[in-house]
Amino acid sequence: MHFQWLLRRGVLPLLSLAATVQGTLVANQTDAYLLIANDRLTAAVNKTTGAINYLYLDGQNLLGTAAQSVVTPGGSTGNGASGIGPYLDCYCTPSGFYTPGSQNANYTLYSGVDSLNVSYGGISMSQVYAPTGQVLEQYWFLRDGETGLHMFSRFAYHNKTKPSSGVFQEFRTLFRPNTPLWTELVTDSDFHGPSPVPNPAAGNSSLAYTVQDATWYLGNRTADPYVEAVSDYFTKYTFSTTWRDQKVHGMFADGKHSKDGSTFGSWFVMNTKDTYFGGPTWSDLVVDGIVYNYLVSNHHGNQAPNIVDGFDRTFGPSYYFFNKGEPGSELQDLYNEALELATPEWNAQFYDDIAHLVPNYVPTSGRGSWKATVEIPEGGEDAIAILSVPGFDFQDNSNDTDAYQYWADIDGETGEIQIDRIKAGTYRLSVYASGIFGDYVQEDIVVEAGETTDSGVISWEAESAGKELWRIGTPDKTGGEWLHGDHPDPDHPLHPPEYRIYWGAYDYLDDFPNGVNFHVGTSDEAKDLNYVHWSVFGGYANFLRPTQVEGDGNINNWTVTFDVDDQDLAGTTEALFTIQLAGAKSASGNTDVFNASQPYANIPYNVVMNGHELETWTIP
Repeated sequence: MHFQWLLRRGVLPLLSLAATVQGTLVANQTDAYLLIANDRLTAAVNKTTGAINYLYLDGQNLLGTAAQSVVTPGGSTGNGASGIGPYLDCYCTPSGFYTPGSQNANYTLYSGVDSLNVSYGGISMSQVYAPTGQVLEQYWFLRDGETGLHMFSRFAYHNKTKPSSGVFQEFRTLFRPNTPLWTELVTDSDFHGPSPVPNPAAGNSSLAYTVQDATWYLGNRTADPYVEAVSDYFTKYTFSTTWRDQKVHGMFADGKHSKDGSTFGSWFVMNTKDTYFGGPTWSDLVVDGIVYNYLVSNHHGNQAPNIVDGFDRTFGPSYYFFNKGEPGSELQDLYNEALELATPEWNAQFYDDIAHLVPNYVPTSGRGSWKATVEIPEGGEDAIAILSVPGFDFQDNSNDTDAYQYWADIDGETGEIQIDRIKAGTYRLSVYASGIFGDYVQEDIVVEAGETTDSGVISWEAESAGKELWRIGTPDKTGGEWLHGDHPDPDHPLHPPEYRIYWGAYDYLDDFPNGVNFHVGTSDEAKDLNYVHWSVFGGYANFLRPTQVEGDGNINNWTVTFDVDDQDLAGTTEALFTIQLAGAKSASGNTDVFNASQPYANIPYNVVMNGHELETWTIP
């Protein structure tokens, strides 16, 4: 066991005397702590904070020392505490951010043997937020032979006298160490980079100039590995990603600061995604010195649910996984080990065994499967099928807080698709593919427990207004093809995609001093069309151009010219011009109804084409 250090420090003096032992699994508590441990991983939850503040793997301290920094606007995220985690916090109370566990919380310790004869221990924290009656709960489970924590997070609101308690802005778990051990930030196998030293997202803003919310200029640092490899700017958003293909993210320790030179990994494994909101296009923070699991947020225009009477949802399971490598082992080696766990089938039997301990968890007996063969329109690539709440776009599934969501890639050669472990119920099917305008939508897909629903052959016809004369860009729900989109930065050795860098680093007036003038067939999308269509440029939050510039028509007016052969116009006098727009709301919530407390909840967006003003689009 690796909790002798706790005994030496006098932190948990009773653990060795009162341990409940199941094989090599220990589950025990004192007045101050609850502990679960096996022969490799030890985790202890502090009853005064609701957070794990002791976490050791093979004798290596993974959290470092507890610390508290002053919370400032635009600074690091959360309550300023570090050297803790994984733990639960939220932006879900009238006062804003809140970390449960410190005020009259109830703690429960679990121990048992599952159906595979493997011992397990668990801890739950449950607290009622007295001013509103909201219930916040966190569950941690450890199995013998594993080096990770299975986690569930629950939020409930039952209050008929006040049926609405505002917007559920954020709900998340965080692994937030305070140690130089962790040297690399990892979004996925394609994008990772060195952590800034020191890391302002972790609370140390030395030689870091705040340019925007949680965004810093670090270019005046010398020998900072992040500045040398990635960018002069660092933000909590740099390593964010979308949920579609996301499986594992976290941090890597290269061994320079470990006890014996061993490498370590701290990974969040998305082994399930059905209890999140927003579907596969959901985009959020994953790592910045903190390893996040964002369950609810309004980042990047994400839709957040409203807190209403009857809201009761358990998110998870998810898995914080910690592993160790020999000195000199590579990041990818430890990452790949975590990647093997990122499937809903992994440990499903264990989750069934503990379902009676976790409210709202749907066991295998309450799940079924769905399959179909989809005929993708010509030119469609990377097709995906989504099952989500009926009656709403899959991005708006937070309208129904009981609804689950599922998606999977469609086989590009056969069109076949099958999704397993679906919560029994009725769903909307949505299909989209890169290169195809519009989505295929079909309501009333019924999935029954223990059964496989076969929708047979689905024929999808792409949206079309007739013969296409020309197209700029790719309909794929991204803007990666434009200037400063998904193009490698040429100035740093890791060549991060430019869209990941602080937006103010790209000066629109320098890029387009005469505005956008794009000629179809000769202009280059990657150079001659900007990734943002500005109305004005500069001003608030622009570090390099702090004074707003309205321009003389060269900013908000974009000119597109094209040539057409006479034969293409034969027999017609009209053409249809289509513009696809991407918009993000400025206040969270899932309602389009104006709310005086959210004056910026609805943004009027106007497009004028050759002097003709199109119908106003209100971005909710």
